[in-house]
Amino acid sequence: MILRDYLIRARHRASFSGLAALFADPGGRVAAIRTAGGYWRDRRYLAKRLLYPGLDLHTRCRYRNLRRWIVGGPIETLDAGSGNGALSLIAARKGNRVLGVTLSERDVHETTSFFRHLGIGKEQAEFRRLNIYDLRSLKRSFDQIICAETLEHLSRDSEVVSMFSDLLRLGGRLILCCPNALHPAYALGLRDVPEDGGHVRDGYTRESFRELLALTELEPVDWMGLGSPLLCRLDNSLRRARGRFGDVLCIPAFLAMWPLTLLDRPDPPMPLSLAVLAMKGDAPRKAGRA
Repeated sequence: MILRDYLIRARHRASFSGLAALFADPGGRVAAIRTAGGYWRDRRYLAKRLLYPGLDLHTRCRYRNLRRWIVGGPIETLDAGSGNGALSLIAARKGNRVLGVTLSERDVHETTSFFRHLGIGKEQAEFRRLNIYDLRSLKRSFDQIICAETLEHLSRDSEVVSMFSDLLRLGGRLILCCPNALHPAYALGLRDVPEDGGHVRDGYTRESFRELLALTELEPVDWMGLGSPLLCRLDNSLRRARGRFGDVLCIPAFLAMWPLTLLDRPDPPMPLSLAVLAMKGDAPRKAGRA
């Protein structure tokens, strides 16, 4: 009933108010276009809210499970590689002041617009186009850094993790989530691949994560495996259908699969992705850090 009444009111504004403005005066055409545009924009955002964070089942898995590690309160959080802002939204709704950075200008524009539509202002969540290698130019420190499905795209990953450590305040936390290098979908033997937007390595294991963290002030305190075989099969099927028919036509298929995704649980024997939570203590830097 609420959804139906909302659409009826929006349609009323678009049709009657818009037509009245159109015929009332010459400037009414502009008002009519704005009113109709607002109606379609409202419908688009309504659909986005209902389906958020999208049809990608692995993104939804991270959105559902990583929230337990995102601490609440009025703290400073950096989302490095923010994408569509899914994890930024969790942090903002938990009371964090969030800065999301990405290389995609489109992501910055669309995520900013969506957050403003949700009533989340710039003082609560801001998005910028910035290369992760240039994070020091922010001249800021953070209580929490989130970096999900991004590090595997960066050649200088050890440099980036060291930078995360430097940007974190004492007691701060780093949440890393990357492909599991041992999973058959990623165990391709990638090494020293040039940065072109794709993966430059297969991913990470617990051992390789520990090696990255070993030369920083960060200590791993918890682990999580994400993406069960069931979820992988469902996502692969949906991804093929989306590639063939487009997202809109695949919404019914997504809705049919959605109850099955609730059977997915963290820490399967062979997860698609591996996440680590690391904390910054007050111990001196370990010898040998680059």
